[in-house]
Amino acid sequence: MKKISIQLLATMALLLSSCGEKVYRASDFGIVPNTGEDVSKALSTLIETIKNENNGKAVRLVFDKGEYDFFPSGANVRDYYISNHDQDNPKMVAVALEGLKNFTLDGGNSDFYMNGRMLPLSIVDCENCAVENLHIDTRAPQITQVEILKNEADSGYITYRIAPYVKYKIVDKRLVVGGENWEFTPTWGIAFDGKTRHLVYRTSDIGVGANNVEEIEPYVLRAKWNDSRLLPGTIVAMRSYHRPTPGIFLTGSKNTELKNTTVHYAEGMGLLAQVSENILLDSFSVALRGENDSRYFTTQADATHFSGCKGKITSVNGLYEGMMDDAINVHGTYLRVVKRLDDKTLVGRYMHGQAYGFYWGGAGDAVQFVKSDVREIVGDNKIVEISPYDKETLNGCREFKITFEQPVPADADNGKYGIENLEWTPEVYFAGNTIRNNRARGTLFSTPKRTVVENNLFDHTSGTAILLCGDCNGWFETGACRDVLIRNNKFINALTNMFQFTDGVISIYPEIPNLAEQKKYFHGGNGKGVVIENNIFETFDAPLVYAKSLDGLVFRNNKVIVNDDFKPFHWNRHRFLFDRVVNATIENNEFDGGFDESKDVKYRY
Repeated sequence: MKKISIQLLATMALLLSSCGEKVYRASDFGIVPNTGEDVSKALSTLIETIKNENNGKAVRLVFDKGEYDFFPSGANVRDYYISNHDQDNPKMVAVALEGLKNFTLDGGNSDFYMNGRMLPLSIVDCENCAVENLHIDTRAPQITQVEILKNEADSGYITYRIAPYVKYKIVDKRLVVGGENWEFTPTWGIAFDGKTRHLVYRTSDIGVGANNVEEIEPYVLRAKWNDSRLLPGTIVAMRSYHRPTPGIFLTGSKNTELKNTTVHYAEGMGLLAQVSENILLDSFSVALRGENDSRYFTTQADATHFSGCKGKITSVNGLYEGMMDDAINVHGTYLRVVKRLDDKTLVGRYMHGQAYGFYWGGAGDAVQFVKSDVREIVGDNKIVEISPYDKETLNGCREFKITFEQPVPADADNGKYGIENLEWTPEVYFAGNTIRNNRARGTLFSTPKRTVVENNLFDHTSGTAILLCGDCNGWFETGACRDVLIRNNKFINALTNMFQFTDGVISIYPEIPNLAEQKKYFHGGNGKGVVIENNIFETFDAPLVYAKSLDGLVFRNNKVIVNDDFKPFHWNRHRFLFDRVVNATIENNEFDGGFDESKDVKYRY
């Protein structure tokens, strides 16, 4: 029997997969890999041609495997207001998919490289669109990686080697790093163990030696930097607070699929999706390029982030590692009531500087009012009319004038209330994923719809592995979780570092400034709540579950294995610490060293 060539097999697979689709090959339009030249303009022209020629019919755009480069000079210039990012318009967009239907971008397992500060891929106002077989990266990340060579703890100096991809200069003894259209001095960092790639135990966010530096030799600097925890061989990712763009931006879209796609680097989230419906991530990752990758970091913020979405969010079979925040964060956004105009009309305001300017809701949407200090729901209502209050258009809007069906609270002004849109809240399925070696937390969920977290591996997430939050005073991220199932997961050595909300491996931690006067419960209720079952916890420290303002908790059939990988240090010495928790059941679990309810369970309210 004659052997079939790999190329022939690939062609046959393409023909089968594209049955019913019209196929465009990028190479037929002069877009070929491995040239190092900017393909931005040629690709934009091709996408517009496809859109005009097919009028919503099924289309697949296929790339030959290789490397494609994108530069700011040829990019699409767009004003995008992106949730949880810097509102520093305009954005330089490499690939803009806008207003498309039934379209698939098949990268052919290629690498799309950004050269400068850019937004690699946007999916705007699209329906039934997909991205497959694609890798997104940059030639020169804005995170500066260094290796500690010598630590003179007695004198407070550290010598370090800068990674070869970094372009740097010394200005008045200050380290300045830069690229195609950006430049800054790093202000803080994250320390990784050079061998294991875990975050270094009990370091969290650290200051970095970017001032008072001298160059010993090219790429080797000695700096005034006093931190005895940074042993030779430690890798530090130096960074700034900048968060201009995600790797992929999704907004106003319906039925979107991202398959076999990896974001290796982004200066914001890996994926930011807002006001979109039904999103499937299958083998979507934010990850390094294998075990031998010279980099230790991926994204500047969350791997995936969903703001004000609805329908169902599905994330399966992904790898999330080395990012500077959560693997997934799902929430809506509270508007703060800043003015009551009449019995049925008020002004609601986006409060956070990184979350405004985009669609919040429309006529007919169900909403609820929440008292900000005690986080209690005080009434449901429905929008009759909503319009920008501080601008003529939605784009960039911070304040909305909203008219409701029913009267609003009489004291709804001066920041006492937040408004939550219940229409834009999704169901979530997060399964079969690996989360490891990242900063801050593993996953964060804030949605009243059913949330299932199962069959995942949480491996050295450094902070809390799973957080159920809700905040109407800081980030203004909604909302209460009513029905959460956490099962068949494995947790390995969470809580090696302290970050916000890190009071247990699983932390149920809504922000409630005045908990003492709260009468109701924020999370759970209606006979549901949070079920944690059939999980394995491998831990060196005490805290397992922290919960605040929760009605309904079940912790059953779990196995807790205690190791000595690190020295216990957490301030919380109870396996279960509860602040205003009712209807909690702990049963049929297996604990190393046994279970003593009088010591292991603590109710503080």
